[in-house]
Amino acid sequence: MEKVLQVKKQLPIHRKNFKMKKYILALSFIAFLFLAPLTYAATPTPEDKTREIRDQLINNIASRVAQLKLVEKRGIIGTVTETTNTQITVTDSQGNTRFIDVDELTKFSNPAIKGTFGISDIAKGDIVGILGLYNKESRRILARFVNITTIPIIIHGGVSAIDTANFVLNITTEEGKQMTVDVENLTKTYSYAQKDGYIRSGFSKIKVNFNIIVIGVLDKKDKSRLIATKIIFFPEIPSSPKVNSALEHTQKSK
Repeated sequence: MEKVLQVKKQLPIHRKNFKMKKYILALSFIAFLFLAPLTYAATPTPEDKTREIRDQLINNIASRVAQLKLVEKRGIIGTVTETTNTQITVTDSQGNTRFIDVDELTKFSNPAIKGTFGISDIAKGDIVGILGLYNKESRRILARFVNITTIPIIIHGGVSAIDTANFVLNITTEEGKQMTVDVENLTKTYSYAQKDGYIRSGFSKIKVNFNIIVIGVLDKKDKSRLIATKIIFFPEIPSSPKVNSALEHTQKSK
């Protein structure tokens, strides 16, 4: 009888526990129904990943195209006015100031120097040829090649004097300007005559009053002195009246 009473007392407790379990299961099921779509939506699908990669690729291409429209290859020749470790300032042939940026990829060269040559070797007054990437927005050039160069000078006039011992010519131009011309071992000399045409010649064949053309580079220390790389003289063609007049004035002044 006592056992029966104990069982009857425990039955309400078991019923309460069973009802509580059913309540918890119901809440868990409802929570699953609400949270499952959220979990599913948060997990990217293969289509989402493909779309993301495609959008990123389109953005990268658009950005690159925009950059390419702003940049073009360009080359200039100018005279150096200032240098730093990362920049060269030059004045071009039209008198414009140009700013040239250099970086670790920029290559420097000087035909006159066989060893290492860099930006620290470039001095004010040097003439440089620059090839690089011109930015239309900043108007600056990112240099890829910087070369020391020389702009050839061409003078046309008449021979006013000859120094055979030192291989030097004095040339008078139409403007009456006097230029001293050094003839070096590497100077190529030619003459032109109607009979022989254009032929190789030498310094000893040049005479006073000859019509002459000299191509060379200016001496850095003396701007009135020209180091000749090529000479062409015309024994049969008289100098122009202006040159003759300048020659007569030069010879009288001596």
